[in-house]
Amino acid sequence: MSRFTGRVAVVTGAAQGIGAATAQRLAEEGAAVAVVDLTAERAQATVDAIGAKGGTARGYGCDVTDQEAVLATFARIHEDLGGLHILVNNAGITRDGMFFKMPRSDWDAVINVNLNSVYTCSQAAQKYMARAKYGKIVSLSSRSALGNRGQANYAAAKAGIQGFTATLAIELGRFNINVNAVAPGYIATAMTAATAERVGSSADEHQRLAAERTPLGRVGQPEDIASVVAFLASDDASYVSGQTLYVNGGAR
Repeated sequence: MSRFTGRVAVVTGAAQGIGAATAQRLAEEGAAVAVVDLTAERAQATVDAIGAKGGTARGYGCDVTDQEAVLATFARIHEDLGGLHILVNNAGITRDGMFFKMPRSDWDAVINVNLNSVYTCSQAAQKYMARAKYGKIVSLSSRSALGNRGQANYAAAKAGIQGFTATLAIELGRFNINVNAVAPGYIATAMTAATAERVGSSADEHQRLAAERTPLGRVGQPEDIASVVAFLASDDASYVSGQTLYVNGGAR
């Protein structure tokens, strides 16, 4: 498949998990991928994995909550790779805990990384997309947007992404820019492994219990989300905008 030949994609938080899988999927389909993480060293493993399969990728270190750093990094990407057509807002962290004892620092950190970075990166990217009259913005929300015990900060950030996505689709549609979000359910990543540890469980046991609650009988893998992001970032989804697609194995 070569849906992204001639396209340049930026994936944030792409050192591991869903971000790494998405960067690799887009590269496999022909995109030149800017692999963005907090440091270029963290991004290198994903860059190497893409290169080993004959794909094109470059690593960039950037604090995606820092607007000036984002503007400078995106300008470099545009110059280095020759465009900026696709943005995947994937960077995220968790700082779980019950709300009554959640420190303000944990609230601010999660809102800043999970929500404010979507603002900074989308605003930086849209100027290149609007100029080209073409663009795809896909942001990672979460099933937790519907509410999840111990995740008031994360749920608020992920719900905010859904409202942001719907609004940005309205504002940017006239520039031929599609804006959508993906809301994963339980995905086997380092982040969910950390959640398991927080509640006193092993990653394997946590996944087993989650699979039992899922109609498809398994937890998701990063590649399951990457394939949906690739669809929304492609011209196959040219009339899809302002949507949040839940990808959770049928769970309710």
